[in-house]
Amino acid sequence: MKFQNISLFFLFAISINCFGQDTNMEKKDVAKGEMMVRIAELEIDPNAINEYLNILKEEAEASVRLEPGVICIYPMYQKENPTQIRLLEIYANKAAYESHLQTSHFKKYKTSTLAMVKDLKLIDMQAIDPESMAIIFNKLKQ
Repeated sequence: MKFQNISLFFLFAISINCFGQDTNMEKKDVAKGEMMVRIAELEIDPNAINEYLNILKEEAEASVRLEPGVICIYPMYQKENPTQIRLLEIYANKAAYESHLQTSHFKKYKTSTLAMVKDLKLIDMQAIDPESMAIIFNKLKQ
């Protein structure tokens, strides 16, 4: 089934998109209370899901690799309904998020997927225990 390939994609995306960031920056911004956490809820047109995931994969990988202020972009989908995508986005601060919106890879993602996205909700979150983030990421690296 094509959604088995989607599962493998997300395991790969997790390993790329939540590792390798500078923990000194994370600790500094967490200590100052500047970290920005957001959940994006998307519904994707079922006819475009595979194309959407390919574009998302490219954008998420580039964001984490190229932007020091992008701590994590963690894409997921609902097991029961793979067209329901969720992204956990963690930025060092609001300036890093605003900078992310101006990058060529994000603009390419946004314009090329516009017709594929049936619904989008952006939910700003507040971490309950932000100090544990560095521990979580270090544990994943082991």
